[in-house]
Amino acid sequence: MAGILAWFWNERFWLPHNVTWADLQSTEEAAFPQAEDLYLAFPLAFCIFMIRLLFERFIAKPCALGLKVQANGPQKAQPNAILEKVFTAITKHPDEKRLEGLSKQLDWDVRSIQRWFRQRRNQEKPSTLRKFCESMWRFTFYLYIFTYGVRFLKKTPWLWNTRQCWSGYPYQPLMPDLHYYYIVELSFYWSLMFSQFIDVKRKDFGIMFTHHIVTVTLITFSYVTNLTRVGTLILCLHDAADIVLEAAKMANYCKCQKLSDLLFLTFAVVFIVSRLGIYPLWILNTTLFELYEALGNFPALWVFNVLLMVLQILHCFWSYLIIKAAYKAISKGKVAKDARSDVESSSDEEETVPRSKAPHSTVTTNGTSGANGTNGYLTGATSSEEH
Repeated sequence: MAGILAWFWNERFWLPHNVTWADLQSTEEAAFPQAEDLYLAFPLAFCIFMIRLLFERFIAKPCALGLKVQANGPQKAQPNAILEKVFTAITKHPDEKRLEGLSKQLDWDVRSIQRWFRQRRNQEKPSTLRKFCESMWRFTFYLYIFTYGVRFLKKTPWLWNTRQCWSGYPYQPLMPDLHYYYIVELSFYWSLMFSQFIDVKRKDFGIMFTHHIVTVTLITFSYVTNLTRVGTLILCLHDAADIVLEAAKMANYCKCQKLSDLLFLTFAVVFIVSRLGIYPLWILNTTLFELYEALGNFPALWVFNVLLMVLQILHCFWSYLIIKAAYKAISKGKVAKDARSDVESSSDEEETVPRSKAPHSTVTTNGTSGANGTNGYLTGATSSEEH
């Protein structure tokens, strides 16, 4: 084990030439980032998750009900033991052959069975109230941490001159405010890593999971190697757009259509300017060129930049979705269902009363309509990325 740890923490990989881990040990005169500090993120992540549950229950939910956000989920499917067994044990999306077999077995027409499966799938979707509470929590956290980051960074020289990120590196003492900022951000993303399995499910789950892994790795990597100055710039830059996105989602769930449209378009501008403009010209420029000029070449530098480039690829992917949604919003006045919309819409061809082969097979319609206005594109364009 000692040999593995020695290999993993090889100074020639992690640190510039002629710098050792002993040089970065905290003393009475100066404190430096230590890998052990990051263990604090795990209990803090649990605390953040518990605070979230309390916030959603006692603050977000009353606000949602006061704003008359719909509390009920999609209409439940008519109980049917045979279809339920197929749904839970075999498939949630039966093919044409299976539909015909079920039609004969139940004496239902195929359209009614299709509608039942659609209702049953929608039955597992979260209510608008739950989505509002989740968005309000994220909005509150992003607003708090972004405000904290701006207040901290405006007092630092590297906000105005990115070359200051490397001045005196790696012998840059760890300031208490910077330590707090880093640990809270890391704890929040650890909480998202685990809570996303119980949060509102979206179709880009894999992409968001990748994003969270990259983010946690970047925060951890930059802290251990004391690349924290540029790290604070990255964190603050990424939080800006997420505030507006969550506000737009809340307005959408409250059915404030004009406000939701305005906030979404504002989000689109902020996201594209910050992620496709400021990020590469400000952040990548300093990590790819200014860092190299100041410190020379060492392996960890390239790992750091590869992770930042992966983040930029995700930015481009989400920007494409945002531009696509914004174009539809401007050109048509409303947006069609997007790939990441939270609720599966009913078919436009469905009838109000389903056709059946027998009176007992009548099934009520779902009532869940396709996304209109910003309902589809707010959840489809990006996450919050979340970052």
